Amino acid sequence: MPHIVIISSSVRHGRNTHCVALFFRKFIQENNLATTEILDLKEYNFPIFEERLKFQKDPTEETIAFAEKIRHADGVIIATPEYNGGYPASLKNVVDLLYEEWHRKPIGLVTVSDGNFGGTQVMASLQFTLWKMRAWVVPAMFPVPNAADNYDEAGNPTDKERTEKRAKNFLNEMLWCIEAKRRMAIASEVNIS
Repeated sequence: MPHIVIISSSVRHGRNTHCVALFFRKFIQENNLATTEILDLKEYNFPIFEERLKFQKDPTEETIAFAEKIRHADGVIIATPEYNGGYPASLKNVVDLLYEEWHRKPIGLVTVSDGNFGGTQVMASLQFTLWKMRAWVVPAMFPVPNAADNYDEAGNPTDKERTEKRAKNFLNEMLWCIEAKRRMAIASEVNIS
């Protein structure tokens, strides 16, 4: 069974993005799609980016543990708010912290906003950054408009049927990419042997 890490990237008080991350964890677990865990950047509270992990002389145990969780995940869902058309510094901080860990990693983007467009403006900038890091951004995305009205604090959607249908389509695409990467890794090993 694949393992999917969910990065909850908002560190604000009253954050709606975390509610969406909670929804995905619950949905993945209830449907037995993968094992999963949330990496909450509010709990990590990383310092401002100074240097990539591989160049740090004395990285913290917490930083190393975070990198290992990303490295060993079969896929990553990044749940991010849209702030003024971009993503938060907390997320930029951890994206830049790592490099090899992102290489060919299937990443699904979940964008969250209080407005009607669901954070779609942030997708382009985040996609570009992840492509530069050589990540594999999953083609299906999950924009969440009017988040405060559509999810409660526990991550329960107000329109459960519609939300779960969209989540299923999004996760099917992500799981396809995870399986494709697994098969390519096997094929590469066979060709090298």
